[in-house]
Amino acid sequence: MQDPTYVKKAFSRIADRYVVTNHVLSLGTDILWRKKVGGMVADWKPSRILDVATGTGDLALELQRRCPDAQVTGSDFCPEMLAHAAEDGVRETIVADAMNMPFEDDSYDVLTVAFGLRNMASWPDALTEMRRVLKPGGHLLVLDFSLPTGVMRGPYRFYLNKVLPKIAGLMTGEGDAYEYLAGTIEQFPSGKDMCELIESTGFTDAQADPLTFGVASIYTATA
Repeated sequence: MQDPTYVKKAFSRIADRYVVTNHVLSLGTDILWRKKVGGMVADWKPSRILDVATGTGDLALELQRRCPDAQVTGSDFCPEMLAHAAEDGVRETIVADAMNMPFEDDSYDVLTVAFGLRNMASWPDALTEMRRVLKPGGHLLVLDFSLPTGVMRGPYRFYLNKVLPKIAGLMTGEGDAYEYLAGTIEQFPSGKDMCELIESTGFTDAQADPLTFGVASIYTATA
């Protein structure tokens, strides 16, 4: 399902409207999710943080605010998105493919990836690469969409597949990109399945924290 070449081209086309579109589609909830992530990372008191697939830098900026003494690096394989991150105030950015990052082993205390793992060519290979650059005992945090369970599942899937692409298409002119992204959410493992995937790549103590009735989840693990 993942097609990184398509994703890179799509994100480069919607980079100028990406942030506003996300806020509208989530009714601003994505801001609250990132604030929660920022608080969790701050509690770990890291010195060096790598935000992979940083995009326009929303999470990296939150991490800079919450961890003012930490070195925060935002990386992404889409230069157009990364340019917005730098313009908005992310102090250190680097164009890099998450599947083959130009960082030494055991380099970071915390690695975050928000809404990016889902679009990578191989989830296990990407997680293995993330573990490589984390220090032993370092923290992985993944924030991504998931499918709710129970009565919310049907209405959410209708919104995801029928409503969201139309709204996004009107805002960005790239409705097909959001149809693709909706499809990736359907395919992406969540809950226990995601924890098992993370641990299969060498991480330990993987845990899932569902957000907003389960439409998104935070996953944490230790390297």
